[in-house]
Amino acid sequence: MGKKHLLVLFGGCSSEHEVSCRSAVTVIRAIDKDKYELLLVGITKDGRWVKTEKARQIEENCWQQGKTSALLSPEASRRGVWLMDGSGPRFWPVDLAFPVLHGAGGEDGAIQGLLSLAQIPYVGCGILASALAMDKLYTKRIVERLGIRQADFVAVYREELAAGLPGAIARVEEKFAYPVFIKPSSSGSSCGVTKAENREQLAAGLWEAARHGRKILVEETIVGREVECAVLGGPEAQASGVGEVLAAAGFYDYDAKYNNPQSQTVADPELPGDAAEQIRRAAVEIFRAVDGWGLARVDFFVEEKSGGVVFNEINTMPGFTSISMYPFLWEARGMTIEELVERLLQNAGEREE
Repeated sequence: MGKKHLLVLFGGCSSEHEVSCRSAVTVIRAIDKDKYELLLVGITKDGRWVKTEKARQIEENCWQQGKTSALLSPEASRRGVWLMDGSGPRFWPVDLAFPVLHGAGGEDGAIQGLLSLAQIPYVGCGILASALAMDKLYTKRIVERLGIRQADFVAVYREELAAGLPGAIARVEEKFAYPVFIKPSSSGSSCGVTKAENREQLAAGLWEAARHGRKILVEETIVGREVECAVLGGPEAQASGVGEVLAAAGFYDYDAKYNNPQSQTVADPELPGDAAEQIRRAAVEIFRAVDGWGLARVDFFVEEKSGGVVFNEINTMPGFTSISMYPFLWEARGMTIEELVERLLQNAGEREE
């Protein structure tokens, strides 16, 4: 059999564009080139689809200068991409896609819907799971029905802020004492997440979160350890071990994640009682509840005093950078990045079958 034609998508229009590019470099280098013929297509911040040649061009951030644009074929009977440059259009067939895209447009069901319309199998969760998991507010409502404990919250909408900020602040202060955490309901990589110790910081945090989306969550502070669990597979999804985040900053915000070398991740930390097993079970249960497929990283807290497990959020296209927890947790279980990427590609084909 010949090589499969694999489309790798990266970049995107979201605030996680740079993280996506870094993740794509890791994924591209891990793909077995003896099995797959690659087409690398980056989506610029202004929405242009540009063909690039090598991971090095993504790493050096010069891929946007590519002269060949790309367009998914509108004919479902002809799965592939039209490439257009000065020499005219040419067709590139696609057997499979790996959308290494984070955030809005890439992790929220949008690209999944586009690939589904084009009848191209793809790595990762489907439209429903992607949309649900991307929206932290609706994820919380689903997890609430599972009986899994999670941080209490107040939902705030951007239009409320424009109509009258004091009303939104009063609702938060009526429910919680400071400090509180403010986060956009539909963003990842901790973009737009802030901690407020007082009313002025709460106001600033609400406006910052509103820059990233219409829906905002204000959550109680959980004093404890930040831990994460990776999930892999389809109906028989498996959970990895548990990893702990040791943030260099006061909490694991975007800068602490990607720009502070003192932040660390630890595999299989010592946790109280059966907390590790509780986390693994809950991770798979939440993954199934949102109709997950392929992969997800599920984040929790372990409370400092009680040792109780508290759900935080689920990410359906976690990072694949050199410091990302998802591949790190599977590596700790003896699975190389090359084996992990191949498993994900095989899993995408199994869903179509």
